[in-house]
Amino acid sequence: MPSFTLERIVPAPPTEVFDLSLDVGLHLVSQSAHGERVAAGRTSGRLEEGEQITWSARHFGLRFRMTSLVFDVERPRRFRDRQVRGPFGSFLHTHEFEPIDAGTLMRDTIEFRSPFGPLGRLVDAAVMRRHLIHVITERNDGISAHFA
Repeated sequence: MPSFTLERIVPAPPTEVFDLSLDVGLHLVSQSAHGERVAAGRTSGRLEEGEQITWSARHFGLRFRMTSLVFDVERPRRFRDRQVRGPFGSFLHTHEFEPIDAGTLMRDTIEFRSPFGPLGRLVDAAVMRRHLIHVITERNDGISAHFA
């Protein structure tokens, strides 16, 4: 299964970075270039263990919906979300927050698989990995900008 990890130092305590990472409003602002909106679930505030939210966004000129489940919440150390309905064959996002002298080392690990077998593997290698890195980087830019 394709995967990647992004790391970023955020100049704020892990509790604050953790909480902002679960904030619906921050997510919407950071993904505004994709016309992101909430199609179902909490529309503001912080997501919690066991909550599901359905995001609707435009990628590659098409509107997609993805329902995510938030789980394994261990504030302020980590949480995970995974697709329970949506365009991927599989999608798991692990968020980790490690205290360091400069604030927080924020680590995002994404494991994903597009549908459609061999064709999906080709899409993953040619396009999807790069696109997801860009999307997660945009989200992380929004988190960092909040603490600038």
